[in-house]
Amino acid sequence: MDREFKKIVLDNSDIIVQKWIDEIDSLKNSNYSSSVTDELLESTNREFVNIIFGSIQNEGDTKQLKEFSEKLINLGWQVSYITDGLQVFRRVTIDFILNQTDQIDTNYISELLHSVDKWVEPVIKQLVNEYSGNWENILSLQRVALQELSAPLIPVMDDITVMPLVGTIDTERAKLIMENLLDGVIKHSSEVVLIDITGVPVVDTMVAHHIVQAADAVRLVGATCILVGIRPEIAQTIVNLGIDLGKFPTKSSLRKGFIKALELTNRKIVDVEQKDSGMEQLIDSLGGE
Repeated sequence: MDREFKKIVLDNSDIIVQKWIDEIDSLKNSNYSSSVTDELLESTNREFVNIIFGSIQNEGDTKQLKEFSEKLINLGWQVSYITDGLQVFRRVTIDFILNQTDQIDTNYISELLHSVDKWVEPVIKQLVNEYSGNWENILSLQRVALQELSAPLIPVMDDITVMPLVGTIDTERAKLIMENLLDGVIKHSSEVVLIDITGVPVVDTMVAHHIVQAADAVRLVGATCILVGIRPEIAQTIVNLGIDLGKFPTKSSLRKGFIKALELTNRKIVDVEQKDSGMEQLIDSLGGE
């Protein structure tokens, strides 16, 4: 009986496809398709239903299913598009086959439902698995990228690096800050590291403790840590918490911290205009002699 049902479906695929598309179009305001053009939605719908028929005709072919799931992820559509689409296909197909015969009994309906489920279930399972697997991979890559960006170490000059911190610092991020600091100090042969907390909204006991730990770790590998971006409210919080930041220099701004870093590395900022003026006066005096 399954072969008979399959023949009916494949022989009337154009009609079933059109009925399927008509019903799917009614869902175009759903989250998975509200932000795409009508042309893209139509082409994606036709590709989807063709893949369904292709899976019915060529069981075990997963290449197209995998490519289609990747396309949906790139479009940013939810997995509900897959489940809704297959449920619509199931309903449209069953209704169409039932309308093709006058001899309907319980056994006929039971076999029909069993056959359609046998076509749909492998497709939905394969698509959802591929979809979930791709999402997990993308999320994993995004998580790694976010972690790298959440505690960047930027070499701004020989022997001087800066770590700008933005956002809330939790235990996991504090661990990442420590690792990046130590790796960066060694990699860039840094003598001074400036930790800029201008973008950190709250400095509590835990955050301050992690910063002190990071500074101590940097000191143990032979570099100096300067904490910059100390706003008045943060300074008051640190004092109220009784946290000792006297082990390393602190500055209110990155600019002041950078000047201090230059001093620690035996350099200084020179006013070019004053230097040029001094050279001109020296040349004039030599010429006068």
